[in-house]
Order: sequence, then structure tokens, then C-alpha cells
Amino acid sequence: MRELYLSVADTAAKLLAAPEVADGWHQPSALAKLSVRGLAGHLAGQVFFIPAVLAEPVPTEPAISIHEYYARVSWIGSDLDTPFNQGIRSGGEEEAADGPDALAARVAACVEELRGTLPTAADRTVRRPTWGAWSIGLDDFVASRMLELVVHSDDLAHSVGLPTPEFPAPAVETVVDLLSRIALRRHGATDVLRALSRSERAPASISAL
Repeated sequence: MRELYLSVADTAAKLLAAPEVADGWHQPSALAKLSVRGLAGHLAGQVFFIPAVLAEPVPTEPAISIHEYYARVSWIGSDLDTPFNQGIRSGGEEEAADGPDALAARVAACVEELRGTLPTAADRTVRRPTWGAWSIGLDDFVASRMLELVVHSDDLAHSVGLPTPEFPAPAVETVVDLLSRIALRRHGATDVLRALSRSERAPASISAL
């Protein structure tokens, strides 16, 4: 999982350094109410989160599985104007405040740092301050950040007219598995089964997020 994450993060870093991202920096992104700059900052944050949680003390809150994590978070399917989503947008803008070149350089340096620290990091739990009274395992957190990197790399590439980056098949399979589980919870088994097997009876959407 950690090696897959590092591969995905390296690809995201190269996307952030693409001249098309800098050229579209102040334009709207493919995501409502989010600029290319804000989206780039949010994408970069999925790399910066890893050393941040590793630097924190091991939490005392009980650990839950990654699937329970996605069942508990409040942001899935939430309105764009909730305080949480407003914070995502403002946080992305702030992360990218120094411009595209500086952001791309920071991400590349962080990925290089993680190559030396993440593979040998202790198997521990981690948590973020916005969560409830629970934590998740480091590898599960890494998988959740990989999901964010894959999804938002597609968003960013589409926003600036680039092809979606190619990621290792096992990384995509991991992300699709997570998204499928979330979709099952949100839409139910019948809609998901029909969307995947019967186009004539498929629902309009089984979007996980």
C-alpha cells in the first residue's frame, strides 16, 4: 500500500508541475466553487498530510476500519456550502498561496522525503483533529489519501485540458474498491448492481462521493 501510494503521489507531483496547471491557475476548476489553484492546493494536501500525521503522537482513540471511517465522515454527499466544504476550498487556496511553481516544488520535495520515511514507518494508528473519537491504521490512512490523489488528479487534469494520469492498476483497483463500498452504502445493492451490469435498468448515478 505504501509503495503504491508513493507511485501515485509521484504522478500527482508531476501533474502539479505541468505548465498547463500554472497557465490555468486563476481559472475555475472542474469542481463547483473551486479554482484550479484551490484544487491544486487540495491535491497537494493529500501528500502533506502523511508527514503531518506521522509527526503527531500515537492517538489514544480506538481504531476503526477504513470502511467504517468512510461510513462516519460527514462530508460525503454534503452540501457545497457546509462549513467543512468551505474550509476545504479556503484551505486549498491557502496551501497554494505561493503560486504553482512553489507548490509543485514543495510536493516533489515531500514525496522524496516520504520515500525515505514512509516504507519503514511503524505500523501505528493516526488521526486528524476534525475526526470524532476514533483513529485509523496508518496503512488505511495512506489508502484514503491515495483515493484522494487519484480522484483529484483526474479533476485537475480535466480542469486544465490534460489527459488523466495513468496510475498502477493495483492502485486504481484499491480506489475503485473503496468507492464501490461507499456507493453501496449510499445507493444500495440493487442500484449498484444494475449500474455495473444492466445499462437498461441503471440508475442515473451511483456516485460514491
